[in-house]
Amino acid sequence: MDKLDLKKLAKELNLSPSSVSRALRDSHEVSRETKERVKALAAKWGFQPNPHASSLRQNKSKTIAVIIPEIQNNFFSQVLNGVEEIAKEKKYHVLIYLTHEDAERENEILNLLRNGRVDGIMISVSNTTIEYDHLEACRASGMPLVFFDRILEEVKVPRITSDDEEASFRATELLIKRGAKKIAFLSLSDSLSICKRRYAGYARALNKHQLTSYQKTVECDAVDSSNREKIHALLAGEERPDAIFAAVEKLAVNTYEVCKELELKIPSKLKVISFSNLSAAALFDPPLSTIIQPSYEIGKKATDVLFKLIEKKVLLPNDKRVALSSTIVERKSTSK
Repeated sequence: MDKLDLKKLAKELNLSPSSVSRALRDSHEVSRETKERVKALAAKWGFQPNPHASSLRQNKSKTIAVIIPEIQNNFFSQVLNGVEEIAKEKKYHVLIYLTHEDAERENEILNLLRNGRVDGIMISVSNTTIEYDHLEACRASGMPLVFFDRILEEVKVPRITSDDEEASFRATELLIKRGAKKIAFLSLSDSLSICKRRYAGYARALNKHQLTSYQKTVECDAVDSSNREKIHALLAGEERPDAIFAAVEKLAVNTYEVCKELELKIPSKLKVISFSNLSAAALFDPPLSTIIQPSYEIGKKATDVLFKLIEKKVLLPNDKRVALSSTIVERKSTSK
């Protein structure tokens, strides 16, 4: 239970904080009418009573939470390695929660955590997260909160990302230099921050090289079968691209699968590049050109900033908004 929220509830209901606390604990010292008033407003505000929260806040749980959309993406497993290194130095435990790209699940996890179970939260939002009331409520409660990789601009908390737009610009220019003129962009979600930034870099490169006559985006999702259908339609169509830029690695894998079905040779008929931290990308047939994010460093930096919040230290400007540089590794999938 957060002390600040308790005071707000008490003020709104014209009650003392102790009366509100007792009502939330269903104490016999409070009338049924008062309990109903208190619980109705608490439900409206998404406020969940937690009898252990005040003691946790005084004594610290020595635990932080990391909320990620999936674990299959190698990027997130590398981020977690960075998180663990800093947490271990601080003698903290790390709880990992998976949203499985489900905004409702993300909401449930945050509501569970923000009332005192952990000392701080790091989150990379799901690709279905559009509303942000649950994140804003977490921030307003005083719970230390840090975004990494996938963010929501509307929620003003520190965010640690990579230079997605600039990296995408350079990757698109690489495709153009290797002879591509019709480059399609595969997006996981048009509302997802990383896809917006990566699309911006792609579009800027096409505009610079006057190749905007073919500027095609295919919005995919978390389901491989439907992604393959969309990519199949794109590559079997009359205006087939000569290159694909995949915003995330799973879409590059889907592209390779479809190319095999269509007997479309990479890179002679289609060049492919993707954001990916997958070490096995070099073993693809042909090896996949990748934009590699500094995932381990993102995990370390985000955790370092989170602990500054937990320890109530003043954040410097370069702690509040960080964009670390990615690296492009060219392999045979983009050969001329």
